[in-house]
Amino acid sequence: MLIIDKLSYQSKLRYVNAGEKFGFSVATLILCVASRSVLLGILVFAVMGILTVWKGGIPLWRYLKLMTIPLTFLMLNVVILGLSIRRTPLEVFAISFGNWYLTASKETLYYAFQIFVTAMASVSCLYFLSCNTPMTDILNVLKKLRCPKLLIELMMLIYRFIFVLLDCAHEISISQKSRLGNIDYRTSLKSFGTLVSALFVRAVKRSGFLYDAMESRCYDGDLRVLCEDHPPKKKEILMILCFEGLLLAIAVIVR
Repeated sequence: MLIIDKLSYQSKLRYVNAGEKFGFSVATLILCVASRSVLLGILVFAVMGILTVWKGGIPLWRYLKLMTIPLTFLMLNVVILGLSIRRTPLEVFAISFGNWYLTASKETLYYAFQIFVTAMASVSCLYFLSCNTPMTDILNVLKKLRCPKLLIELMMLIYRFIFVLLDCAHEISISQKSRLGNIDYRTSLKSFGTLVSALFVRAVKRSGFLYDAMESRCYDGDLRVLCEDHPPKKKEILMILCFEGLLLAIAVIVR
């Protein structure tokens, strides 16, 4: 299983109504992206982190490790957005390369920081949902929202095949390492190519096996998954509305 999938089943918020968590995450995400406010982004990032770690019981080191994945990518974007190449230097700093300057201004640096905070806050919203809600519950919410059945089935099958392919890749990788398949760079490249080709063949075979298994269980074009029903609580809904109202007020005031 994926780490996030394990965390979602171990979370203390797992048995909270999935619709509440989905609505809370999506509404907060929309407000965060629409406003692009630094203050709002910092508040959302802090609240989502506290809820995921403190209320959800997710280990802090595990949460920080998950956050380093988008952090690395976003830091590169900050450098690209904050710096510019021009013929005229800007006020913060400028490094000359002949007739051109690698330079930055207060506006470009602030814009890069704004995008960084908004993106990290948005990622924290998605992590709150994925770390505290199993995938089957999320798909059940989408089904209640009248999303197309084809889209939901594709999501479910793709989600299932992620684990299948990871298991296959792990088994092939162990087999290659036991035969010194990564002893040098050239051999590693050859082993990687072999792994990809073997993985493709196995994926095709397993997809056929999966379809045969579904047909033997009277598959009629609709995947049915047993989901636990956890009714929403008025107190939790009220707290969500108050928090979203606070974010909306901050977004209006900042603008």
